[in-house]
Amino acid sequence: MSLAHSKIIVCSAILALTAQAGLAAAFPSTGPTTPGNEARLRDGLALAPANAPVSVKRAIWAANQLRTKPYRYGGGHKTFHDSAYDCSGTVSYALAGAGLVSLPMSSNELRAFGSRGAGKWITVYARSGHTFAVIAGLRLDTTSPHNPTRQWAPRWQPTPRKPSGFEVRHPTGL
Repeated sequence: MSLAHSKIIVCSAILALTAQAGLAAAFPSTGPTTPGNEARLRDGLALAPANAPVSVKRAIWAANQLRTKPYRYGGGHKTFHDSAYDCSGTVSYALAGAGLVSLPMSSNELRAFGSRGAGKWITVYARSGHTFAVIAGLRLDTTSPHNPTRQWAPRWQPTPRKPSGFEVRHPTGL
């Protein structure tokens, strides 16, 4: 590999990291916290664990912004900042808030996101047609029998969901 080619690769990597850092700046950098390692739910608002990495806290604070938004198929796919969100738009928004993705991803694309298996802080569950995430112990999902309105919408859910049929992925290192 030539020196010029090496410089191009390094510059491309720096630009990509700068773009991701700039994108994360468009999302909340502060929000409510709770002591310990697990997020807590209070009146539909997630409290980020004080011991979590900053990127995990930012994912939670970003997702909190969606808790009053309605569901719309394809919502959050053309742009992170939309008037309504579907499942993959919701998960993509949280991941972008953490600085982990730079473009919204579909459920199928999230099936190959990051690394295989459950993460310590963030786990994405994806299959063709649906995705949800568990962030610091709380489930971020658009479907739930525990949603009092029984309508799909991006919300933190108080109960776990069986992951059968889903690809289990996590951001590398988280």
